[in-house]
Amino acid sequence: MEVAKLTDVTRIYKVGQVETRALNGINLTIESGEFTSLVGPSGSGKTTLLQLIGCLDQPTSGSVVINGKETTGLNRNQRADLRKGTIGFVFQFFALIPTLTAYENVEMPLLLNGKSAAERRKRVMELLEAVGMADRANNRPDQLSGGQQQRVAVARALATNPKLILADEPTANLDTENGEQVMEIMKKLNKETGATFVFATHDPRVIKYANRVVTLQDGLILKDSQANGKQRGDQ
Repeated sequence: MEVAKLTDVTRIYKVGQVETRALNGINLTIESGEFTSLVGPSGSGKTTLLQLIGCLDQPTSGSVVINGKETTGLNRNQRADLRKGTIGFVFQFFALIPTLTAYENVEMPLLLNGKSAAERRKRVMELLEAVGMADRANNRPDQLSGGQQQRVAVARALATNPKLILADEPTANLDTENGEQVMEIMKKLNKETGATFVFATHDPRVIKYANRVVTLQDGLILKDSQANGKQRGDQ
């Protein structure tokens, strides 16, 4: 099943008279359960592509279908509603709310989705256990290491059982050991929950975990290969 399908997608940014073509006719399908890495140098278009898949931005032209729903005609509120139930995000800088505990950060999406207190407690503790942070449930972000904060961020991204998890440079602010621990946890959760993970990264530590690597350059897909090195579509 397709969770994301982009067809002939372009994204042009205009500042004054200057146009920057960030994406230049992208065709990409992400299937349910994938663990896919978007790679390429700075300016290749990978973050722009991730933002379009996440309904944080809209294309200049082309079609973006997420979980079977065409998103390009949706207004800001409609896109927010789609994100709320379908997409989870993991950011480079963790983006935890500093005044809330780890428990409360993971709980927040469930509060916004109207879950009962009992449902929230069960889900939050399941997720904190899954990422090895149950013993730090009452700690605020400033009482956690970078690796621990990113684990909490992963748990928060999974709180509402989204079909799609998007991560923008998830290991960029972590040392090698913590980066690999976070990737191991996400790979494990991908297998256990069936959630689809898509990363934008240039970090080899992330790329080596991917089952599929989509390489971008100058707003185009340069290569799309499986972990075994085969191009997509090869037999």
